[in-house]
Amino acid sequence: MAHKSGALSTKDLERVAVDTTVQPKAIAFPTDARLLHKTIVMLGKQAKAHGVPLRQSYVRVAKRAALMAGRYRHAKQFKRYNGRLRFLRTRLGRLGRLGRLVRDIRRKTAHDAEQRRALAVPLSRADQIRRQKQRQRGWKLYSWHAPEVECIGKGKAKAPYEFGCKVSVTTPVTKPRGGQFVLHAKALHGNPYDGHTLGPVIAETERLTGVEVKRAHVDKGYRGHPPPRSSGSGSPAGSAE
Repeated sequence: MAHKSGALSTKDLERVAVDTTVQPKAIAFPTDARLLHKTIVMLGKQAKAHGVPLRQSYVRVAKRAALMAGRYRHAKQFKRYNGRLRFLRTRLGRLGRLGRLVRDIRRKTAHDAEQRRALAVPLSRADQIRRQKQRQRGWKLYSWHAPEVECIGKGKAKAPYEFGCKVSVTTPVTKPRGGQFVLHAKALHGNPYDGHTLGPVIAETERLTGVEVKRAHVDKGYRGHPPPRSSGSGSPAGSAE
């Protein structure tokens, strides 16, 4: 519509700038104690919502343990801090065996298939949180309500690590008559390398605008992965600068 009305010209669509940024999520900084406490609270709520009576919810003692863990860590009393973490994991689930809360839920839902299906996702998230370690490689769960959150390092001095999702944004390099436009935006789950996303992003941009991209301006994060050649004219679909 902007192209037909004259706000965007064909020249504006032929030269684009492609870059990635982090879309932050509304989560608190994922410390171990906070995640364990949140898991105990939410698992108890899910069990109550589906009619599973718990022997004890551990909400009160977990809140106190998480509070003291933060104080001990701030005071650099790491033996006491690790003791509070062990306390929380014991109530939720210790490494190598089921904990009190998870064991209680699974025992009381063993003969009810509907309850087992309803609590399968919360129990799997609780199992992931109690097993993961701070410096482990691979996928980690940083938030109970937003499991898609990833830890992304963009090299910023002020924020070395950001918790959210990587997003690719394509804009015109020139100044369109109707103002600035976003030609294409896409969430990149899994934190892929920027250069591997350039080809698909340019192809999707061309499909949305109907105009072939002749030059794409990118930063050094895309280095070493030029976009594929266009099948029509034999020229590159975009040149990395």
